[in-house]
Amino acid sequence: MQNIEPILPHIDSHRDDLIVLSDNVWGMPETLYAEYRSCAEHTAVLRAKGFRVTEALAGIPTAVLGEAGEGGPVIAILGEYDALPGLSQVANIAEPKELVSGGAGHGCGHNLLGSAALLAACALKDWLAETGTPGRVRYYGCPAEEGGAAKAFMVRDGCFDDVDAAISWHPGGMTQIFGAHSLANTRIDFTFTGRTSHAAASPHLGRSALDAVELMNVGVNYMREHMPSSARIHYAYLDAGGTAPNVVQGTAKVRYTVRATDLPGMLALIERVRKIAQGAALMTETTVRPQVISAVSNLLGNTPLEEAMQSVMDGLGGVEFDEADRAYAWQIQATLSADDIASSYQRAGIEPRVGEPLCDYVVPRDPRGGGIMGSTDVADVSWAVPTVQARVATVAIGTPGHTWQITAQGKAPAAHKGMTYAAQVMGATARMLFTDEVLLARARKDHRDRLERQPYVCPIPDDVKPPLQPRPAAE
Repeated sequence: MQNIEPILPHIDSHRDDLIVLSDNVWGMPETLYAEYRSCAEHTAVLRAKGFRVTEALAGIPTAVLGEAGEGGPVIAILGEYDALPGLSQVANIAEPKELVSGGAGHGCGHNLLGSAALLAACALKDWLAETGTPGRVRYYGCPAEEGGAAKAFMVRDGCFDDVDAAISWHPGGMTQIFGAHSLANTRIDFTFTGRTSHAAASPHLGRSALDAVELMNVGVNYMREHMPSSARIHYAYLDAGGTAPNVVQGTAKVRYTVRATDLPGMLALIERVRKIAQGAALMTETTVRPQVISAVSNLLGNTPLEEAMQSVMDGLGGVEFDEADRAYAWQIQATLSADDIASSYQRAGIEPRVGEPLCDYVVPRDPRGGGIMGSTDVADVSWAVPTVQARVATVAIGTPGHTWQITAQGKAPAAHKGMTYAAQVMGATARMLFTDEVLLARARKDHRDRLERQPYVCPIPDDVKPPLQPRPAAE
């Protein structure tokens, strides 16, 4: 505790303001690349707190950077604030109830993620000024983590070229190091073009794009037996060619997400999926045009940073919840299955515990990781600079990601406590990097050594641009 005490008073002095920010962002859920109001809220806080602000980072209007300090190393604190479609939910209840019919919701806790990151940056700004320590802290307000790969575009644009290390976190059911275990991920749209015709009078003149999509899906499903068990492939129809069954569908579009544990494995799977699409087009005498929408890498670990962050978390202990927090968590757990709860422990790499609504302890670090992996665009930052992340308990154990239950818990007192704890962890870890030259040098060497074994290749083709969304007319 002695090593991290200097940062804690600065966290406390900004805490209430940043909780207000978190709740405000929760109340204005915006999906990928449309986070105009959420970004404006973060930008306003950055200006109010005295940061030097750069807007429209990498040409993305909903990305923002705030910097404070002079000279020394540059430490980035990564924040997010995008929501998910279809997860609107009334707060602080334990039953599904939409706040806005069909609306978006913060079903992954990014309202907390961005606010805690900015809270850590505010505390570090004050500490740097108070102590005269050389160094710059940067808050990166990053949009479109949910499928938009904004950080990958930002890395490709050079936004992290002069950064020495990056720190982030993610809300969840457990408090632990966010291990470097994630899936590289590419989203590709396949647009098939055929020829329309009257399905009864002249079906022989038609060439069905919908048939091509369905044949592609069959081919990919057969491929699943012959790919690594850790890989994942998902698809969704974007355009089924219309609603009239008596018209041969002239166009159809399907979006595929291809995931693998590393970039080479993902790229190999993508080529196989492309060949299946070409085969489906050949069989139906249609044409197919693939278009990459976004892509992210797999996470690159950094042992010195992970060990440093673990020491901070062990020193702090777990998040301190009270009985009211536990009572609400019990209500949420009553809406979950036993498998949901067991999966949370499995992902953390620990044995299940009975009668435990919230995680109020720190899970020991396990370099092997555990459970099922997802994808994140923080991964591309981790290839650009040494990067470390925490998971922090903000929801009931077992709460699945991307659900109404997470949205419901996003403004609860337990979430605010977890958010504050996350800021303490990030702030204290960054402070170690500002004051311990040996730690920073070890982190850099670890990063260089990993890149020598496998150099970074941006998974997004050079000609692909972020799928930016227009500013709403009301704005």
